[in-house]
Amino acid sequence: MTEETPGFDEKPDVPSGATSDDAAETAGSSEKEGRAAPAGDAAKTAGLTAELDQVRTALSERTGDLQRLQAEYQNYRRRVERDRVSVKEIATATLLAELLPVLDDIGRARDHGELVGGFKSVAESLETAAAKMGLQQFGKEGEPFDPTIHEALMHSYAPDVTETTCVAVLQPGYRIGERTIRPARVAVAEPQPGAAPSTSGKESAESSDAKGAAAEDGAADAEGAKGAKADGEESGGPDKG
Repeated sequence: MTEETPGFDEKPDVPSGATSDDAAETAGSSEKEGRAAPAGDAAKTAGLTAELDQVRTALSERTGDLQRLQAEYQNYRRRVERDRVSVKEIATATLLAELLPVLDDIGRARDHGELVGGFKSVAESLETAAAKMGLQQFGKEGEPFDPTIHEALMHSYAPDVTETTCVAVLQPGYRIGERTIRPARVAVAEPQPGAAPSTSGKESAESSDAKGAAAEDGAADAEGAKGAKADGEESGGPDKG
């Protein structure tokens, strides 16, 4: 029976026939594998981090592209809507411009009292339809002359105006919104040069008239007093005698 020797340490398995150098090499390779494992995990983590950064950068770029595309689309929609409204206004203005001579004839017939019967009904229907399409008439007598909306066909001077004024409307003007289809054709009058008196001169004339009236009243009172005195003297003469 064999007794176990106390203090016996186990050694790594060494192939039979291997020398002590082979055993030492086997132990060193085991230690190298133990140290290489953490280094490999760190490299793998660094690689994943780099890939994650690349994905985040690509996502940010795609998000920016999407935002720019959405902004361009909104601008495109606004331009299309603005162009659609502009084209509609131009088409409406072109149509109504062709109807202005007819509206002028209706206005002249109304001024001469010839707008009666069925012609009156048709004329009013046409004017109502034009108003629904946005047609507005402008131009009145007595308003200041504005070269942006008025066309002066006649010119004169008048003492009773203080600025260039429309004294007669030969043809009314028409507009759609802010777009002028035809300016109002008018006759204008300007202040007559040197005809308008100044305010101080007017006041001086009024004060002179007042002074003249007061002087006339005073002279009349003096003459009345003299006449009364003479009458008193004549009536007192016979009493004294």
